[in-house]
Amino acid sequence: MTEETPTAAFVLSLVAGVFIILGGVMMSMLRSFMGSYGFGMMGGYGFGGMMGYGRRPLGFVGAAFGVLGILGLIFGAIVIFSAVMLNKKPAQHTTWGTLVVVFSALSILGSAMGGFGVGLILGLIGGILGITWKSPEPKA
Repeated sequence: MTEETPTAAFVLSLVAGVFIILGGVMMSMLRSFMGSYGFGMMGGYGFGGMMGYGRRPLGFVGAAFGVLGILGLIFGAIVIFSAVMLNKKPAQHTTWGTLVVVFSALSILGSAMGGFGVGLILGLIGGILGITWKSPEPKA
């Protein structure tokens, strides 16, 4: 007989992790855009710089988007890993569900509003479902 797993928590957490990673990728792409067009405190004078030559330095805003994008990628990877472990080790559902909740909540800092808002909400729901999941009683 197969062991029961918190399937709904797993699926929601997995999808949340994907959205959080996509948000991190978008933040990284914004970093590239900020560097290309000279936005930011030290970034130049507008689109392409004053004379329209080449790339401008990243500036503070562009660098911040890069760091936030990397954080989004890391947080999304942790949420996905926790979702997989939630499915593989259902006896430890509280630990993995807690990690999903924590890193989904933290993703609001580094992943385009927590994976476009969708990753944040799905991660919180999936993590809470993982924490509160009860293993079915064995049938006698």
